[in-house]
Amino acid sequence: MNPLGHPAENVPLQGRYDGLPGLPGGSTAIPYTTLNMPPEPPKDHIIWSLCCFLYSNPCCLGLAALIFSIKARDQKVAGDLEGARHYGSTARCLNIWATVLFSISVLIIIITTIIVLIQANKVIRDHSGYSPIDFNYRG
Repeated sequence: MNPLGHPAENVPLQGRYDGLPGLPGGSTAIPYTTLNMPPEPPKDHIIWSLCCFLYSNPCCLGLAALIFSIKARDQKVAGDLEGARHYGSTARCLNIWATVLFSISVLIIIITTIIVLIQANKVIRDHSGYSPIDFNYRG
């Protein structure tokens, strides 16, 4: 009954099941280990809040985000994970708003600067016949 090339202990048994090897009396109990993993601690977004506070602080949202991040860190250290999660979530929302407002402001400034430079170039060209961008002008 032993297939060729396989030792006898690797061949599945035919017939009755006597339990796991090594357990006394043919017990069918399966040993297992319970592993309790602690939940992941909530994020406080302190680095993002510092960046928003130092570099882009529209409407003081960066300052508010930094305050909530510090509160979240304090709650996490005190062991109140639910309070830390609440403050961290608020800090994240404030950071998102600060980042979006700053990005929109930068985009508006870039577009406005380009439009002003184009209009100034037109005005100079129309009044003097010379374009500061046109270096091949031989008037």
